[in-house]
Amino acid sequence: MDYHHHARLTVHGREQMCRAVVEGGLSLCEAASEYKLSRQTVSKWVRRYREQGVAGLRDRSSCPHRSPRRTGEAVEQRVIELRRGRLPGYRIARETGLSVATVSRILRRVGLSRWRDLDPRPAVVRYEHPHPGDLLHLDIKGMTRFGAVVVRGDGRLRGSKEHPGLLALHVAVDDHSRMAFTRVLPDQKSETTIGFLREAVAFFAQRNVQIRALLSDNGSCYRSAKFREACQQMQMKHRRTRPYTPRTNGKAERFIQTALREWAYATLWDNSDQRDAQLQPWTDFYNHQRPHASLKLSTPNSRLLTSTTS
Repeated sequence: MDYHHHARLTVHGREQMCRAVVEGGLSLCEAASEYKLSRQTVSKWVRRYREQGVAGLRDRSSCPHRSPRRTGEAVEQRVIELRRGRLPGYRIARETGLSVATVSRILRRVGLSRWRDLDPRPAVVRYEHPHPGDLLHLDIKGMTRFGAVVVRGDGRLRGSKEHPGLLALHVAVDDHSRMAFTRVLPDQKSETTIGFLREAVAFFAQRNVQIRALLSDNGSCYRSAKFREACQQMQMKHRRTRPYTPRTNGKAERFIQTALREWAYATLWDNSDQRDAQLQPWTDFYNHQRPHASLKLSTPNSRLLTSTTS
């Protein structure tokens, strides 16, 4: 529990002090001197201990028992109704005759002080396809190519002045097993993305997994006619997420977060080539050794082997 910042004793120290007074025969003055408290404070804790036991030694709320000047319930409900009608605080204050500060306190107390509180996020709906290859999540993350890092006199790190360009981290994650296939490629063009898709399909085919459907966001490469034709040639269904809804493609999004944290930003690379060279070893570690929380701490490879052999 949280203790007052001026409290000298925790609930265990208070119990020890009270036992010394009640059972050990220590006087209030002697206990105050030994525990560096005032006699009044010792008397308070001893009284509570005698009346309620150890439960009475916990800190009590400083909220008053009565607030005669608190805004009435009917007025508070009116404030809430106006807020749910999307009125700002100053408009609600004019409508109800309250001060802006009072309206702010009411809205903060009921959890409606921010606009986003009026439209809470929908509940997370988790899904998992029953077999490997039923759905392959695709996504792309822009990456920066960088050269030598300069250490300034004050110790801050800065890259070279000229911008060396951009790269693209292409990701494919199997929905059932979470097995991942990654490549750092020069761009996000449709031809490059189609080439990555063919590599990903071959990668899973080597593991006896046939990709039957794809899920991607609404990037231009995924919306192109060339990509649609490639999916038709490989006999795969392609679905795109609802615009501005990245959680629909959550497995690929989550994998990218993990990759950035554990690979891209895990250390200070001298240059982007050094960073990119470590992507494949890290991906192999992710697939074969790293425990996955959603798989009950098993690895994607073990999940894949279990599914393909059963």
